[in-house]
Amino acid sequence: MDHEMHYFHLKKRRSFLLFIFMCITLKTALCFNISSTSTLTFAEAYSPLFSKFNIQRSSDDKTVNLILNRFSGSGIISSDYYNYGFFSASIKMPSEYTAGIVVAFYTSNVDTFEKNHDELDIEFLGNVKGKAWRFQTNMYGKGSVSRGREERYRMWFDPTKDSHRYSILWTPKNTIFYVDNIPIREVIRHEAMKGDYPSKPMSIYATIWDASSWATNGGKQKVNYRFEPFVTEFKDLVLEGCIVDPTDQLLSTNCTDQIDQLIAKDYSTITSEGRRSMKWFRERYMYYSYCYDNIRYPVPPPECVIVPSEREMFKTSGRLRNKMKFGGSHRRHRRSRDARRRISKGDN
Repeated sequence: MDHEMHYFHLKKRRSFLLFIFMCITLKTALCFNISSTSTLTFAEAYSPLFSKFNIQRSSDDKTVNLILNRFSGSGIISSDYYNYGFFSASIKMPSEYTAGIVVAFYTSNVDTFEKNHDELDIEFLGNVKGKAWRFQTNMYGKGSVSRGREERYRMWFDPTKDSHRYSILWTPKNTIFYVDNIPIREVIRHEAMKGDYPSKPMSIYATIWDASSWATNGGKQKVNYRFEPFVTEFKDLVLEGCIVDPTDQLLSTNCTDQIDQLIAKDYSTITSEGRRSMKWFRERYMYYSYCYDNIRYPVPPPECVIVPSEREMFKTSGRLRNKMKFGGSHRRHRRSRDARRRISKGDN
């Protein structure tokens, strides 16, 4: 009986240590949450953007599948424009062979300000079977497409197995990109950015499309339609912000109270725990950053905060000094795996 009790307590202790490891090192949603948000049905939030025949809505209208096949991709657009806000969706990516495919969740006002548009992007890049999905974030302001502010990352999970929440916070002061509950990138508005910081009302988009010309290995791997249809699932739809007419000239006055409420939300400020999570992510999974690309930008753009632990990771091209294998991870992350093995063996 003593032996059984000892085994029980040892097993319980190992489970506790594994949980602590997941909280501190893996930063899972078990440990902290973005403040509660209200989800919407498709009809309350979005409208078809293109290829309605490739858009499938669930019976309760809370889930929408976007399909890419040999005929077309598909996309949806928010029914309203927002003057700043918090935009989120749980997304599950297509599986199998997905080379050449791009799934995007982003904000834009290109339909209203064609040559002067703002945009905030999260783009997911498919891959050949057995290789990890990658993704990138970007920011454009006032048509600044020649001054892209992209960062590129690899996933620390398989986005085809389960849905994961991806979010964009956009305020007059800062922009934060979230994956699940982890802030992976923050852009703080700097006066010297001028019009490069998005400031005009935007719609929210979700799309899947054929980007064979560039998405995978510079276009070497194309979409293979033998594996069609490619289906991406969107649910837990969140659109929070000030709904506006984009041609209204009094936007800031009309939305002052709602913008103040947005800035006061928990997810509008990164906590000390969030800072540790972001550092963990960026030092292990970011493989390109424009802030460290001294070839494109000999003088880093004004919003860039040069972090020494990140700086040492990158060449002057903004790419990693040590090549990252997309089935693996950074050298530093191997120590985390070693720690996990020690925990599983009961070593202290």
